Amino acid sequence: MVTVVRQVGKNPEGSSAIAEAAEILRRGGLVAFPTETVYGLGANALDAAAVAEIFAAKQRPAWDPLIVHVDSWAMLERVAAEISPRARSLARAFWPGPLTLLLPKHADLPSAVTAGRPLVGVRWPQHPASLALIHAAGTPIAAPSANLFRHVSPTTAAHVLEDLDGRIDMVLDGGPTELGLESAVVDPNTEPPTLYRPGILTIDQLSAVVGRMHLYTPPKKDNWPEALPSPGLDTRHYAPEAVVVLIDSAESLLRTAALQAPGAKVGVLLPEDWPTPAGVAIFVWGAWQDAAALAHNLYAGLRWLDEQGLDVILCPVPPHGAEFAALRDRLFKASQPE
Repeated sequence: MVTVVRQVGKNPEGSSAIAEAAEILRRGGLVAFPTETVYGLGANALDAAAVAEIFAAKQRPAWDPLIVHVDSWAMLERVAAEISPRARSLARAFWPGPLTLLLPKHADLPSAVTAGRPLVGVRWPQHPASLALIHAAGTPIAAPSANLFRHVSPTTAAHVLEDLDGRIDMVLDGGPTELGLESAVVDPNTEPPTLYRPGILTIDQLSAVVGRMHLYTPPKKDNWPEALPSPGLDTRHYAPEAVVVLIDSAESLLRTAALQAPGAKVGVLLPEDWPTPAGVAIFVWGAWQDAAALAHNLYAGLRWLDEQGLDVILCPVPPHGAEFAALRDRLFKASQPE
């Protein structure tokens, strides 16, 4: 398969690239496209065979459910059987935007989308290319991140091609994504609502709409479910090839860098104004207190360091606080062993 790349501008509606991508989706093909969070790998969510192609291209196991993207309330009703008042409140507050809601699935939705679970993750994205593509295709689009399973999520079209060139039909290149981290995932059906995956939207922002929330804690490995209740819950995720070692301070960074085995190739995701260890590859991450900049640059930094053929990537863990929760979540999962 030859993967075609098409450029898509800031006003993509009606463009030839969008029309071509929409036709691919209608005939059961796969298109990677930009959202405001990361690039997604899209297929017609109502076509079971097309959904199966997502799992095959990503080498994604069947127990890991997908997120479905919509562009209207009418399209949402083709995906979800029910929208509770609480879910509607969250949607009105944060859609279009980086929020995924777990809702009772519509009977027409293939069970593979939800890994056989009764709830489907649904998001109404904000990126103009995403909205133009969904509208042109005329169907909800199932779209996990456009990368190989467990690998670092893509924030540019080049990242998508690194993982999926020759495995999918098309990449819509809309430039680097704005936010750089996946959406927050909320189950509004539990009491209190459950935050399964932190995102750019913080638990404080979400709680301001629906009150107290429960932060999901994964079960022990012995009790791991046959299918995950939400996307993004695998214990190892967002991971480069190099081993990720988490660091809790500038002093620890210098000490840990000096202790690496002789001959090891080491890189650092380095905050601005931190001391630079000797003899290591450096990716300047961003200002240490700027959660938005750190989120935007995280995956690009991990991918760039991985391209250097490193054995180890040293990565500081941002401080506690709601605005850093998504960063901490991604780094802890990226650092887990195979």
